[in-house]
Amino acid sequence: MNRKTLDLSIDSGRTILQVLEKMDHERVKSLIVNREDRFFGMITIGDLQRAIIKGHSLTEAIDPIVDTHKIYATVDDDMEVVKAKMHRLRAEFMPLVSASGELLDVYYWQDLFEMHQSEAREKIDLPVVIMAGGQGTRLRPLTNVIPKPLIPLNEKTILELILDQFCAIGCTRFYMSVNYKYEILKYYLDNLEIKYNVDFFKEEIPLGTIGSVSLLKDKITTPFFVSNCDILIDQDYRDVYDYHVRNKNKITIVAAVKTYRIPYGVVESGENGTLESLSEKPDISYMINTGVYLLDPELIDDIPENQFFHITELIEKTRSAGGRVGCFPVSEKSWTDIGDWSEYLKFIKKN
Repeated sequence: MNRKTLDLSIDSGRTILQVLEKMDHERVKSLIVNREDRFFGMITIGDLQRAIIKGHSLTEAIDPIVDTHKIYATVDDDMEVVKAKMHRLRAEFMPLVSASGELLDVYYWQDLFEMHQSEAREKIDLPVVIMAGGQGTRLRPLTNVIPKPLIPLNEKTILELILDQFCAIGCTRFYMSVNYKYEILKYYLDNLEIKYNVDFFKEEIPLGTIGSVSLLKDKITTPFFVSNCDILIDQDYRDVYDYHVRNKNKITIVAAVKTYRIPYGVVESGENGTLESLSEKPDISYMINTGVYLLDPELIDDIPENQFFHITELIEKTRSAGGRVGCFPVSEKSWTDIGDWSEYLKFIKKN
């Protein structure tokens, strides 16, 4: 097994969290799974997301959730058949497996396709609301001059990267909640070579993390995305939409699996201080709200007009009324918060 293939392999006894971390480290969405040093199957980010949604613990081994019947390349497949399989599955790479189940080779997308070749997947055209009215205080003094959505990330601004990601899956209608330095933002977008279909709506006073969306009543009639203007998520949002519809959610929160490592031994005690357990430097994992949501259109009527109103209040109001609120998990490093200097500089250095 060559070094590249070894980097994309993991043992079936590893946990869901360890697989997520491996995918993040290698910047891939799928891995080859081995059992006792032999090929066992493949696991994708979609497999992990479905397992987490079903309630599997992050500390569970992946062995039971590995689909050993996924489609692979066989020695009888010519290259056109291999390419057709990869394109249909949108596979980053595909194992070549012998009749006895031995891993013989791995075909990689970049070796078989032009990098710009598009995926064979139906596009969706849902409205997207970009929340861009904040002052970007965490990024001062830069945001004293330019609005936060225009913070440069190499060749483009963060706003363009967010818009491009939604455009790539078929979204064409954008609404942008603005306030601070709105004129600069509009001037920049108006003078881009690539024109985005953006309708601006302005909150005259701060209205919280979702309050300004009340201004869109009667304008949106389908499920719609809401995204903060300072975050990037490496996720095909069509998967989020599929999950939202399949589970009849009223709100879907995109949530990142965030792990904190405690640098000390942690004790748990029972009655009279009796030691129950001792864990040496354990990992604690949480699901973190990333700031990206998918909402059903009727929820706009539940947002009070001209009042400060947070998304958390809308979520609780929806749940109290019996509406389902779902959480769609993404890996920790799939989520990048550009809203403060440390994360911004980290992203610039990495890219």
